[in-house]
Amino acid sequence: MNIKLIAKNPTAYHNYNITDKLEAGIVLYGTEIKSIRAGKVNLKDSYAIIKNSEVYVYGMHISPYEHGNIFNKDPLRNKKLLLNKQEINKLIGLTKQKGYSLIPISLYFKGNFVKLELGIGKGKKLYDKRQDLAKKDAQRQIAINLKNRN
Repeated sequence: MNIKLIAKNPTAYHNYNITDKLEAGIVLYGTEIKSIRAGKVNLKDSYAIIKNSEVYVYGMHISPYEHGNIFNKDPLRNKKLLLNKQEINKLIGLTKQKGYSLIPISLYFKGNFVKLELGIGKGKKLYDKRQDLAKKDAQRQIAINLKNRN
């Protein structure tokens, strides 16, 4: 299947320890799809919530389509995610645990359909973030030293 990445959430792995991932469809309207095809979508401050046994994504900004006149929807409207009952029950069980959240990781085309990769993760503490940055720096320095050596 042909997969084309549209947008990634840059802060997802920085702010959360992602333990599990799943793929969800998303309910969109025509002008939103056209904006997504143009790459005008932002996942940075988005999150997902389970309400009445349905999963919704909040804060996902899809810019209004330039040629879309009255058919444009609100850029920050809540979008429903398409998951089956089993997946929703699994998510309900996981998010009831202390500290677990649903975080959109990436948005991509799979064939002609737009899919959202959803991560189940626990928020990192400040010292965890610092440790991750220190590890990244150390890896970068090792790579630079090895490159200079060869």
